[in-house]
Amino acid sequence: MAKLPVLMYHSVSEKASNSKGLTISTERLEEQFRFLKENGYTSLHFRDLQSFKSSKDFPDKAVIITFDDVYVNQLKYAYPLLQQYELKASFYIPFQYVGGVDDWNEGKEPIMDVSQLRSLNPKIIELGLHSFAHNRYNEMSVEEIQEDFDKCKSFIMENDLEIHNTLAYPYGKYPRKGEEQLAFFNVLNENTIAYGLRIGNRVNKFPFKNNYEVQRIDVKGEYDLTAFKKKLKRGKSLF
Repeated sequence: MAKLPVLMYHSVSEKASNSKGLTISTERLEEQFRFLKENGYTSLHFRDLQSFKSSKDFPDKAVIITFDDVYVNQLKYAYPLLQQYELKASFYIPFQYVGGVDDWNEGKEPIMDVSQLRSLNPKIIELGLHSFAHNRYNEMSVEEIQEDFDKCKSFIMENDLEIHNTLAYPYGKYPRKGEEQLAFFNVLNENTIAYGLRIGNRVNKFPFKNNYEVQRIDVKGEYDLTAFKKKLKRGKSLF
């Protein structure tokens, strides 16, 4: 089976002093993107995966780059770097907050508005879902989850957005076992979700064992290039 690391980013800052936790500096982000480009990694969108019938025709060095929350700082700092290094990425939208701020957090970071989302080149950026209200799925009933999906669909249709049916779970949270998990996966299937993204910090094998438990590697702002390369190859096993 082929290996497929899925990298997870959040906020981007121009200041190196802010490179910690969920915020990465432009300097470190560019260093990582340059490494991917110079070392022959093929960046993919989730929609690209459907073209691979087996792992035999899969790229030797594949990677999926993801950004949660569609912060304006991603448009300002990450998007130009993706263009510069000819990399693709997937951006995940909490639709309730489009054009506002991250109220689920400290409410300080602006979220892209509809016009900014539309300005993103779909050959570079694949847009996906990050729920409507950025709530934890493991704390929601099936009915509440479906209502959240309905609101997502209404927003997408009303604003004529091109959204791929990949869902990044807010906080990486979802029901982990038993009837609750089965019911959750059934809701995803009924809403034609192709891939569900958790955290997990492991490198995936492709084809995925379960399309609704795709693991992402949390790239934190304090990681230097050596740490990034280890995470890229092995996930959390060396940390």
